[in-house]
Amino acid sequence: MSKENNQNHVVSFANSSILTRMVWAPPRTSCSIASSSKPNSGRTKMSVEWLTDWSCLLNGLRDFIAGCIQAVRDCNTLALTTIICLLLLFAWYCYRVGKDQPRSPFATVNLLIQSSEAKGLQNGFAYCHSRECVRCTHNDGLNQKLYHNLQEYAKRYSWSGMGRIHKGIRDQNRYLNDRPSIQKPEVFFLPDLPTMPYFSRDAQKHDVELLEQNFATILREFEAIYKGFSNCSLPQGWKLNSTPTGEWFTFYLVNQGVCIPSNCKKCPRTYRLLGSLRTFIGNNVFGNACVSVLTPGAVVTEHYGPTNIRIRCHLGLKIPGNCELVVGGEPQCWAEGQCLLFDDSFLHTAFHEGSQEDGPRVIFMVDLWHPNVAAAERQALDFIFAPGR
Repeated sequence: MSKENNQNHVVSFANSSILTRMVWAPPRTSCSIASSSKPNSGRTKMSVEWLTDWSCLLNGLRDFIAGCIQAVRDCNTLALTTIICLLLLFAWYCYRVGKDQPRSPFATVNLLIQSSEAKGLQNGFAYCHSRECVRCTHNDGLNQKLYHNLQEYAKRYSWSGMGRIHKGIRDQNRYLNDRPSIQKPEVFFLPDLPTMPYFSRDAQKHDVELLEQNFATILREFEAIYKGFSNCSLPQGWKLNSTPTGEWFTFYLVNQGVCIPSNCKKCPRTYRLLGSLRTFIGNNVFGNACVSVLTPGAVVTEHYGPTNIRIRCHLGLKIPGNCELVVGGEPQCWAEGQCLLFDDSFLHTAFHEGSQEDGPRVIFMVDLWHPNVAAAERQALDFIFAPGR
């Protein structure tokens, strides 16, 4: 057995010597062979050696290449398995993060809006702390950003008619902090506007009459979407708001200046009606249009709206007894088929004290321009407070 081992060692050593000589020896050219002084038999012997050496080298290269291919195959399989595992882990992580965090389908001026006072409960009103809510985001640099937006607007168009907006932005902190407690808009105050809790129907006569003329259409589309309610789930498109007692549901067609396409498809005629209103705020974050439902026993806690540049219009759809709206300490009652106009920058609340047999209180809510905001100011405010700015 030892003799065979010795022979194997000799063969291995010979092969290694041949490979080493083939790799490191300089190539023998035809010129060097021709100039050699050795006889032809020597050249023949060298040719045989060359063939033997090349045969061994090719065999070695073949084994080496086969080993490399196999190694690459093994490496690719391992790498592919690793990549698949990492992708699955990443997908699972994205799913958990998306499930646990609130989604933000669009970026708005909300990233700029609201002072640092809004935490938890403010003015008795529960905030949702959503990045999509015009009242629930905070930024101490709001005034600088608003002034930058105003300057950008003036460069594109004109400073003409911008005096009141410029004054409002310049002194915004003073206006918001020094206002009497009965009226305190939380985001933006435009100075020198007439202030009153309620407005007469003549303030926006055209739009009020148009809404009342389409009362039956709006009511019919509400009844169609309200059929989806059940005891176990909230229908798609509806939002449940925070209330101390009872339940308050809203179904938005336009939410803070942004259309909700899936909801608008369910109420096509009502949505088209919005385009016929002359003073609907549809192009900035202060504009909303929705159906609002209060169940019996529900109370909307007192709170302020975000601005005084709008008046809020409530068209009564279903109004049982014992329902009231209180604005600036003055109570009013809704009426089916009629509009009620008020300034929601005043402290206001709503409640439904009827019985279960009375059913819900339902209104269609639309935000209209304050009648004393000029056309040039409306255009500038749409630019300054545009969704996504």
